Amino acid sequence: MAAVLRGSRYLVGRCCKHADFAFVSTRSMASKTPVGFVGLGNMGNPMAKNLLQHGYPVIATDVFPESCKEVQELGAQIVDNPAEVADKADRIITMLPSSPNVIEVYTGPNGILKKVKKGSLLIDSSTIDPAVSKEMAAAAEKMGAVFMDAPVSGGVGAASSAKLTFMVGGAEEEFTAAKELLSCMGANVVYCGQVGTGQAAKICNNMLLAIGMIGTSETMNLGIRLGLDPKLLAKILNMSSGRCWSSDTYNPVPGVMEGVPSGNNYQGGFGTQLMAKDLGLAQNTATNTKTPVPLGSLAHQIYRMMCARGYANKDFSSVFQFLREEEGQQ
Repeated sequence: MAAVLRGSRYLVGRCCKHADFAFVSTRSMASKTPVGFVGLGNMGNPMAKNLLQHGYPVIATDVFPESCKEVQELGAQIVDNPAEVADKADRIITMLPSSPNVIEVYTGPNGILKKVKKGSLLIDSSTIDPAVSKEMAAAAEKMGAVFMDAPVSGGVGAASSAKLTFMVGGAEEEFTAAKELLSCMGANVVYCGQVGTGQAAKICNNMLLAIGMIGTSETMNLGIRLGLDPKLLAKILNMSSGRCWSSDTYNPVPGVMEGVPSGNNYQGGFGTQLMAKDLGLAQNTATNTKTPVPLGSLAHQIYRMMCARGYANKDFSSVFQFLREEEGQQ
């Protein structure tokens, strides 16, 4: 029935503004109909689990079958490819590593758009080029579906505790329907504007995050070389004007904080390779808009060097370890 209503919405919803809002309400009221999920990696896995915990039947797939085990044990139905997800669900969330992955999952031979139902709501939480989000939205519209970009901030910890921040771009009248699902996985769901603006907000955030992490790592390293105890230095920074997320929540120095990647040999968390990718997106958009980003450019170079030196799969806070190795202190 929900699929029929969504198909009807596509056919008549644009005939009149009031009718459009009526069908949005119908979609929200569909509530516990199945939700598709494509991409069960470090972020997607806990996100799908939170949907299950809120009572939503989940139909999921991942290119690596072993990634599906945990959600399957919790009750998710696992299928072979994104097209099968689209055949069984008319609300689908994707969480993928890069722009090429998103293009393949949506438009490839076994992609979502091969079997998408008219009126389906497609939410992409990957961090990708805003231009690709716009391309996917146009392709989805041709099939009668609605595409929204909704990248996240907060990392694996926030994904597990359902405290992510979602930055949403797309048709404003669809935001209520998207928020119903995203609120199960995040503490903040923010409407940014049309398709692509969610990605724009995420790229800006991650450029600042990288710059801040490098600055925190340089500061901590300098303080240690000057004879300061790292825990004491972190305490002082966090009660002073230098305080930032990288110093008080995700400190890069081993032994300063518990429950963060620096305390676990930089395992887990947000990979250096992914940070380098996001900084590359920031560089591309800065070039296209003729925006000067000298610190963002330098941060991109540093994370690219780290990838070349064996840090690609370590958490991005391992920049502290990288700097220490560069000066021969390890």
